[in-house]
Amino acid sequence: MNNITLLISCKDAEGIIASVTRFIFEKNGNIVYIDQHVDAEHGIFFMRLESQFAISPGTPEAFRSEFAENIASRYGMTWELYTDRKKPGMALFVSRYDHCLYDLLGRYNSGELHTEIPFIISNHNDLRSVADRFDIPFHHIPVTRDNKEQAESEQLRLLQEAGVDFIVLARYMQIVSPRIIDHYPGRIINIHHSFLPAFPGARPYHSAFRRGVKIIGATSHYVTEELDAGPIIEQDIARVTHTHSINDMVMKGRDLEKIVLARAVKLHISRKVMVYNNKTIVFS
Repeated sequence: MNNITLLISCKDAEGIIASVTRFIFEKNGNIVYIDQHVDAEHGIFFMRLESQFAISPGTPEAFRSEFAENIASRYGMTWELYTDRKKPGMALFVSRYDHCLYDLLGRYNSGELHTEIPFIISNHNDLRSVADRFDIPFHHIPVTRDNKEQAESEQLRLLQEAGVDFIVLARYMQIVSPRIIDHYPGRIINIHHSFLPAFPGARPYHSAFRRGVKIIGATSHYVTEELDAGPIIEQDIARVTHTHSINDMVMKGRDLEKIVLARAVKLHISRKVMVYNNKTIVFS
Protein backbone atom coordinates (compact mmCIF):
# COMPACT_ATOMS: atom_id res chain seq x y z
CA MET A 1 0.00 0.00 0.00
CA ASN A 2 2.02 2.98 -1.26
CA ASN A 3 -0.79 5.39 -2.22
CA ILE A 4 -3.93 6.19 -0.27
CA THR A 5 -6.91 8.51 -0.63
CA LEU A 6 -8.84 9.62 2.44
CA LEU A 7 -12.36 11.08 2.38
CA ILE A 8 -13.45 12.58 5.69
CA SER A 9 -16.54 14.29 7.06
CA CYS A 10 -17.34 15.32 10.63
CA LYS A 11 -18.49 18.23 12.75
CA ASP A 12 -16.22 21.18 12.12
CA ALA A 13 -13.61 21.66 14.84
CA GLU A 14 -10.17 23.13 15.37
CA GLY A 15 -7.16 21.00 14.59
CA ILE A 16 -8.66 18.46 12.19
CA ILE A 17 -6.33 19.22 9.28
CA ALA A 18 -3.29 19.40 11.57
CA SER A 19 -4.14 16.07 13.22
CA VAL A 20 -4.67 14.24 9.93
CA THR A 21 -1.59 15.65 8.21
CA ARG A 22 0.56 14.94 11.29
CA PHE A 23 -0.65 11.34 11.25
CA ILE A 24 0.35 11.00 7.58
CA PHE A 25 3.72 12.61 8.31
CA GLU A 26 4.41 10.21 11.17
CA LYS A 27 3.71 7.35 8.76
CA ASN A 28 6.39 8.79 6.41
CA GLY A 29 3.76 9.85 3.90
CA ASN A 30 3.97 12.71 1.43
CA ILE A 31 0.70 14.58 0.86
CA VAL A 32 0.27 15.24 -2.87
CA TYR A 33 -3.29 16.60 -2.74
CA ILE A 34 -5.43 18.11 -0.03
CA ASP A 35 -8.67 20.06 -0.21
CA GLN A 36 -11.40 20.82 2.30
CA HIS A 37 -14.79 22.45 2.56
CA VAL A 38 -16.94 23.56 5.48
CA ASP A 39 -20.72 23.58 5.21
CA ALA A 40 -21.26 26.71 7.28
CA GLU A 41 -25.02 26.16 7.58
CA HIS A 42 -24.67 22.75 9.23
CA GLY A 43 -21.13 23.09 10.60
CA ILE A 44 -19.84 20.05 8.75
CA PHE A 45 -16.23 19.66 7.66
CA PHE A 46 -15.25 17.74 4.51
CA MET A 47 -11.78 16.83 3.36
CA ARG A 48 -10.11 14.83 0.59
CA LEU A 49 -6.45 13.91 0.91
CA GLU A 50 -4.05 11.89 -1.27
CA SER A 51 -0.75 10.60 0.09
CA GLN A 52 2.21 8.70 -1.31
CA PHE A 53 4.52 6.53 0.76
CA ALA A 54 8.08 5.67 -0.28
CA ILE A 55 7.86 2.75 2.15
CA SER A 56 4.56 0.99 2.71
CA PRO A 57 2.97 2.10 6.02
CA GLY A 58 1.66 -1.43 6.55
CA THR A 59 -1.43 -3.29 5.52
CA PRO A 60 -4.60 -1.33 4.72
CA GLU A 61 -6.29 -3.04 7.67
CA ALA A 62 -3.57 -1.94 10.12
CA PHE A 63 -3.56 1.60 8.73
CA ARG A 64 -7.34 1.82 9.03
CA SER A 65 -7.29 0.51 12.57
CA GLU A 66 -4.66 3.00 13.73
CA PHE A 67 -6.31 5.93 11.96
CA ALA A 68 -9.68 5.01 13.45
CA GLU A 69 -8.27 4.76 16.96
CA ASN A 70 -5.98 7.80 16.93
CA ILE A 71 -7.81 10.29 14.68
CA ALA A 72 -11.30 9.34 13.54
CA SER A 73 -12.68 8.50 16.98
CA ARG A 74 -11.40 11.79 18.39
CA TYR A 75 -13.45 13.86 15.94
CA GLY A 76 -16.37 11.50 15.35
CA MET A 77 -15.45 11.15 11.69
CA THR A 78 -17.28 9.41 8.92
CA TRP A 79 -14.43 8.38 6.66
CA GLU A 80 -13.33 6.16 3.81
CA LEU A 81 -9.85 5.01 2.85
CA TYR A 82 -8.92 3.80 -0.61
CA THR A 83 -5.67 2.34 -1.88
CA ASP A 84 -4.31 1.94 -5.39
CA ARG A 85 -4.07 -1.84 -5.13
CA LYS A 86 -7.27 -2.63 -6.98
CA LYS A 87 -9.18 -0.91 -9.75
CA PRO A 88 -12.86 -0.51 -8.88
CA GLY A 89 -15.25 -2.75 -10.79
CA MET A 90 -17.88 -0.95 -12.87
CA ALA A 91 -20.95 -2.76 -14.22
CA LEU A 92 -22.77 -1.12 -17.12
CA PHE A 93 -26.56 -1.33 -17.43
CA VAL A 94 -27.98 -0.46 -20.86
CA SER A 95 -31.15 -0.80 -22.92
CA ARG A 96 -31.26 0.22 -26.58
CA TYR A 97 -29.52 3.62 -26.80
CA ASP A 98 -25.84 3.16 -27.60
CA HIS A 99 -24.26 6.63 -27.43
CA CYS A 100 -23.28 6.54 -23.74
CA LEU A 101 -22.15 2.93 -23.97
CA TYR A 102 -19.87 3.56 -26.95
CA ASP A 103 -18.38 6.61 -25.26
CA LEU A 104 -17.60 4.85 -21.99
CA LEU A 105 -16.20 1.77 -23.70
CA GLY A 106 -14.03 3.93 -25.95
CA ARG A 107 -12.62 5.75 -22.93
CA TYR A 108 -12.14 2.47 -21.10
CA ASN A 109 -10.39 0.88 -24.08
CA SER A 110 -7.99 3.83 -24.35
CA GLY A 111 -7.07 3.61 -20.66
CA GLU A 112 -8.82 6.84 -19.70
CA LEU A 113 -11.01 5.17 -17.07
CA HIS A 114 -9.10 3.59 -14.18
CA THR A 115 -11.60 0.78 -13.68
CA GLU A 116 -12.48 -2.76 -14.68
CA ILE A 117 -15.70 -3.67 -16.52
CA PRO A 118 -16.59 -7.28 -15.72
CA PHE A 119 -19.77 -7.24 -17.82
CA ILE A 120 -22.66 -5.34 -19.37
CA ILE A 121 -26.25 -6.07 -18.36
CA SER A 122 -29.19 -5.21 -20.61
CA ASN A 123 -32.93 -5.79 -20.67
CA HIS A 124 -32.66 -6.03 -24.49
CA ASN A 125 -30.33 -7.84 -26.86
CA ASP A 126 -29.79 -4.87 -29.19
CA LEU A 127 -26.35 -3.85 -27.92
CA ARG A 128 -24.76 -7.28 -27.64
CA SER A 129 -22.70 -6.57 -30.77
CA VAL A 130 -21.19 -3.50 -29.10
CA ALA A 131 -20.10 -5.58 -26.12
CA ASP A 132 -18.65 -8.20 -28.46
CA ARG A 133 -16.71 -5.52 -30.31
CA PHE A 134 -15.01 -4.51 -27.06
CA ASP A 135 -14.69 -8.12 -25.84
CA ILE A 136 -16.80 -7.58 -22.72
CA PRO A 137 -19.28 -10.20 -21.46
CA PHE A 138 -22.91 -9.29 -22.14
CA HIS A 139 -25.84 -10.57 -20.08
CA HIS A 140 -29.33 -10.25 -21.49
CA ILE A 141 -31.80 -10.18 -18.60
CA PRO A 142 -35.31 -9.25 -19.81
CA VAL A 143 -37.36 -7.22 -17.34
CA THR A 144 -41.14 -7.24 -17.31
CA ARG A 145 -43.75 -6.36 -14.75
CA ASP A 146 -44.17 -10.07 -13.99
CA ASN A 147 -40.51 -11.08 -13.68
CA LYS A 148 -38.87 -7.94 -12.25
CA GLU A 149 -38.04 -9.53 -8.89
CA GLN A 150 -36.52 -12.59 -10.54
CA ALA A 151 -34.56 -10.40 -12.98
CA GLU A 152 -33.14 -8.33 -10.15
CA SER A 153 -32.12 -11.48 -8.28
CA GLU A 154 -30.11 -12.52 -11.32
CA GLN A 155 -28.59 -9.03 -11.63
CA LEU A 156 -27.56 -9.05 -7.97
CA ARG A 157 -26.07 -12.51 -8.29
CA LEU A 158 -23.87 -11.38 -11.17
CA LEU A 159 -22.89 -8.14 -9.41
CA GLN A 160 -21.91 -9.87 -6.19
CA GLU A 161 -20.06 -12.74 -7.85
CA ALA A 162 -17.96 -10.26 -9.82
CA GLY A 163 -17.32 -8.05 -6.78
CA VAL A 164 -18.68 -4.99 -8.58
CA ASP A 165 -18.02 -1.72 -6.74
CA PHE A 166 -20.46 0.54 -8.59
CA ILE A 167 -23.06 0.55 -11.35
CA VAL A 168 -23.49 2.95 -14.26
CA LEU A 169 -26.90 3.25 -15.89
CA ALA A 170 -25.78 4.18 -19.40
CA ARG A 171 -29.32 4.95 -20.57
CA TYR A 172 -30.88 1.93 -18.87
CA MET A 173 -34.58 2.48 -19.38
CA GLN A 174 -35.81 0.72 -16.27
CA ILE A 175 -36.49 2.00 -12.76
CA VAL A 176 -33.98 0.50 -10.34
CA SER A 177 -35.79 -0.83 -7.27
CA PRO A 178 -34.85 -0.13 -3.63
CA ARG A 179 -33.62 -3.70 -3.44
CA ILE A 180 -30.61 -2.95 -5.67
CA ILE A 181 -30.18 0.60 -4.39
CA ASP A 182 -29.83 -0.75 -0.83
CA HIS A 183 -26.96 -2.98 -1.99
CA TYR A 184 -25.20 -0.06 -3.73
CA PRO A 185 -26.04 3.15 -1.85
CA GLY A 186 -24.28 6.13 -3.43
CA ARG A 187 -22.77 3.77 -5.98
CA ILE A 188 -25.29 3.79 -8.84
CA ILE A 189 -24.76 6.57 -11.39
CA ASN A 190 -27.53 7.66 -13.76
CA ILE A 191 -27.73 10.08 -16.70
CA HIS A 192 -30.74 11.87 -18.16
CA HIS A 193 -31.70 15.03 -19.99
CA SER A 194 -32.35 18.12 -17.89
CA PHE A 195 -35.85 18.85 -19.17
CA LEU A 196 -37.37 17.26 -16.07
CA PRO A 197 -39.75 18.09 -14.52
CA ALA A 198 -40.98 20.59 -17.11
CA PHE A 199 -41.07 18.14 -20.03
CA PRO A 200 -41.70 14.59 -18.80
CA GLY A 201 -42.67 11.61 -20.92
CA ALA A 202 -41.24 9.72 -23.86
CA ARG A 203 -40.78 12.72 -26.24
CA PRO A 204 -39.29 15.53 -24.13
CA TYR A 205 -37.35 17.09 -27.00
CA HIS A 206 -40.52 17.42 -29.06
CA SER A 207 -42.27 19.16 -26.14
CA ALA A 208 -39.28 21.43 -25.55
CA PHE A 209 -39.08 22.25 -29.25
CA ARG A 210 -42.73 23.35 -29.29
CA ARG A 211 -42.06 25.64 -26.35
CA GLY A 212 -39.03 27.19 -28.04
CA VAL A 213 -36.53 26.37 -25.30
CA LYS A 214 -33.17 28.10 -25.56
CA ILE A 215 -31.11 25.78 -23.35
CA ILE A 216 -30.87 21.99 -23.25
CA GLY A 217 -28.81 20.03 -20.76
CA ALA A 218 -27.88 16.75 -19.12
CA THR A 219 -27.61 15.69 -15.49
CA SER A 220 -25.71 12.81 -13.93
CA HIS A 221 -26.58 11.84 -10.37
CA TYR A 222 -26.53 9.04 -7.84
CA VAL A 223 -29.67 6.93 -7.81
CA THR A 224 -31.98 7.07 -4.80
CA GLU A 225 -35.47 5.72 -4.23
CA GLU A 226 -36.93 9.06 -5.32
CA LEU A 227 -36.88 8.92 -9.11
CA ASP A 228 -34.29 11.24 -10.75
CA ALA A 229 -33.87 13.17 -7.50
CA GLY A 230 -30.56 11.82 -6.21
CA PRO A 231 -27.43 13.87 -5.42
CA ILE A 232 -26.15 15.55 -8.58
CA ILE A 233 -22.57 14.79 -9.61
CA GLU A 234 -22.22 16.66 -12.91
CA GLN A 235 -24.27 18.79 -15.30
CA ASP A 236 -23.77 20.73 -18.52
CA ILE A 237 -25.81 22.71 -21.03
CA ALA A 238 -25.87 23.75 -24.68
CA ARG A 239 -27.72 26.68 -26.18
CA VAL A 240 -30.21 26.22 -29.00
CA THR A 241 -32.11 28.69 -31.17
CA HIS A 242 -35.12 28.75 -33.48
CA THR A 243 -32.85 27.49 -36.26
CA HIS A 244 -32.35 24.10 -34.59
CA SER A 245 -34.63 21.24 -35.55
CA ILE A 246 -35.86 18.54 -33.18
CA ASN A 247 -33.18 16.22 -34.56
CA ASP A 248 -30.54 18.89 -33.91
CA MET A 249 -31.69 19.13 -30.31
CA VAL A 250 -31.72 15.36 -29.86
CA MET A 251 -28.15 15.09 -31.18
CA LYS A 252 -26.96 17.92 -28.95
CA GLY A 253 -28.69 16.27 -26.02
CA ARG A 254 -27.03 12.93 -26.67
CA ASP A 255 -23.62 14.58 -26.96
CA LEU A 256 -24.20 16.24 -23.60
CA GLU A 257 -25.39 13.00 -22.01
CA LYS A 258 -22.28 11.03 -22.90
CA ILE A 259 -19.90 13.85 -21.93
CA VAL A 260 -21.61 14.52 -18.60
CA LEU A 261 -21.86 10.82 -17.76
CA ALA A 262 -18.17 10.28 -18.53
CA ARG A 263 -17.22 13.20 -16.28
CA ALA A 264 -19.36 11.83 -13.46
CA VAL A 265 -17.87 8.35 -13.80
CA LYS A 266 -14.32 9.74 -13.75
CA LEU A 267 -15.08 11.82 -10.65
CA HIS A 268 -16.50 8.76 -8.90
CA ILE A 269 -13.57 6.53 -9.88
CA SER A 270 -11.15 9.21 -8.64
CA ARG A 271 -12.93 9.32 -5.26
CA LYS A 272 -13.65 13.03 -5.69
CA VAL A 273 -17.33 12.99 -4.73
CA MET A 274 -18.82 13.06 -1.22
CA VAL A 275 -22.55 12.94 -0.51
CA TYR A 276 -24.25 14.82 2.31
CA ASN A 277 -27.95 15.71 2.73
CA ASN A 278 -28.74 14.62 -0.84
CA LYS A 279 -26.09 17.03 -2.16
CA THR A 280 -22.56 16.41 -3.33
CA ILE A 281 -19.22 17.95 -2.54
CA VAL A 282 -17.15 17.53 -5.70
CA PHE A 283 -13.44 18.14 -5.24
CA SER A 284 -11.24 19.39 -8.07
